[in-house]
Amino acid sequence: MGEQLGLAVCCEDEAGPYHTILYPATRWQPQGDPKRIDPHFERTGIAKVVTLFRPATGEVRNQGVSNCTNAVLHPWVKEQVSQVLATLPKPTNELSPEENRAWWESWREGLIQKVTLIKDLPPLRMLLIWDNIVGHTNRDLLCWLFRQGVLPLCTPLGGSWLNMAESVQHLMKALTVGAHHPKTPQEIITLFVETSRIWNTHPTPFVWGGKRAMRRKRAQQRRQGLSGSGAWTPRPIRFSFTALAHYERTNCNERSK
Repeated sequence: MGEQLGLAVCCEDEAGPYHTILYPATRWQPQGDPKRIDPHFERTGIAKVVTLFRPATGEVRNQGVSNCTNAVLHPWVKEQVSQVLATLPKPTNELSPEENRAWWESWREGLIQKVTLIKDLPPLRMLLIWDNIVGHTNRDLLCWLFRQGVLPLCTPLGGSWLNMAESVQHLMKALTVGAHHPKTPQEIITLFVETSRIWNTHPTPFVWGGKRAMRRKRAQQRRQGLSGSGAWTPRPIRFSFTALAHYERTNCNERSK
């Protein structure tokens, strides 16, 4: 919806930790000769991954890190957001300050907790979707985003499925470390960065809802409601008038006896 109205929509999330172990994957093996996994591994450290994903283009920006504190995360978010904004056209619509603030507020309708917007808001250029964690409520980071024309939107607790960065991270994990046995955290970081580079040569856009949502919508439309109640059937109930007439005659004969 945001992309259709001229706004870039990006999703941010952190994944990990990833250990230096052998990661399973789906593979073909000869019958009676399954692939055996070595259960032994050395604890040589962990790696984490921070991701910025733009569903409309399918572009993934991954960065492997050894830890994901605010001192590491916030500068990276600023750098990546600045790079995305540099690729966007300059806003052309001229809105009054009141209309511009109302446009910002329209994207926050329904939110229970709303951060305070800065006084002088620039034109809105991007929606940034991320998880609802304490680190994202940093005052300096929020003010910097507002000054760039970026509105951060936190997903509700238990609603991580609303963040498409979660979906692409599951896919990246399977493509990156599936059937691999990295020996060091740096090897894991290198694998993620290389996978992202290859992915971005032919990125796959993600669509909100997608085919599954369309199937659920069609199934909803095919439901047959039952009059007088909230129940429904998956297919219409067909009456046999011949059987109904026989039932009526049988009842009449029983009553006449």
